[in-house]
Amino acid sequence: MSPRAVVKFGAPTYLYEPPLSVYDTPAYMHRLPSGDETLNQSNIVPGMRYRDAHAAIDWLCDVLGFERHLVVPDGTGGVAHAQLTLGSGMIMLGSERENDEGAVVAPTPTGDLTQSAYIVVEDIEVSYQRVKDAGANIVMELEEQSYGGSLFAVRDPEGQLWNVGSYDPWAEHEGD
Repeated sequence: MSPRAVVKFGAPTYLYEPPLSVYDTPAYMHRLPSGDETLNQSNIVPGMRYRDAHAAIDWLCDVLGFERHLVVPDGTGGVAHAQLTLGSGMIMLGSERENDEGAVVAPTPTGDLTQSAYIVVEDIEVSYQRVKDAGANIVMELEEQSYGGSLFAVRDPEGQLWNVGSYDPWAEHEGD
């Protein structure tokens, strides 16, 4: 089966044959060699669904600084699966689905959020200014935290909550 497209948003590069659903058929992804790939990668990769996944990907990249690693169209104008990176972290996302998997990852019936992401950044002031300049919905202004570092919180256009902070929970801290 020949690939329909090459999606290249930096290393690594993938070839794919877009499936009707990544859960119903194989995605036919093959990793191509791209040189030294010795990143320290996270072993937890959050996943989420969006009504307009293309717009969410654009916003996450333009406003929060994510980079497209892999984007697989679903053949109906949506996104079957996408992987976005920020530093050594990654998130996965796709378009909402009306199936068993879609029902599991939908928000609670009351619309309450039960989770949010925390992004560690080196320059919190630059990140905050980029979000502010984009006119994003900042729900918690930039503020120093009692446990160290500074933090602000922003909602993306579909209401997902993103906490952005300079506190790095992986770093050694005084008193450890």
